[in-house]
Amino acid sequence: MAQKRHLAVYHMGVYTDEALLDWFKRRYAEDVPTKLDMGKSCIRFNNVKHIPYELIGELVSKMTPAQWIAAYESR
Repeated sequence: MAQKRHLAVYHMGVYTDEALLDWFKRRYAEDVPTKLDMGKSCIRFNNVKHIPYELIGELVSKMTPAQWIAAYESR
C-alpha cells in the first residue's frame, strides 16, 4: 500500500505468530541495512532502494491463509 511517505506491506501472520515475527525481525536485521519500521502487522519502507523483495517473498510463503485463519480462530 502506498502512503504519503512510505510503502507498506501488511502481513497479519507476524501479528498472530510470535515465532514468525522473531524470524522476520532476525532476518531483516541480517539482510537490510536500515532499521525495521514496523507496527503490529504493518512493515513500512521509507526508501524503495532498501525493500527486501526476496525476504518478503519468504515471509508470505511461511503462512498460508488456512494457517492464519486457524491461528485467528484459536485466539
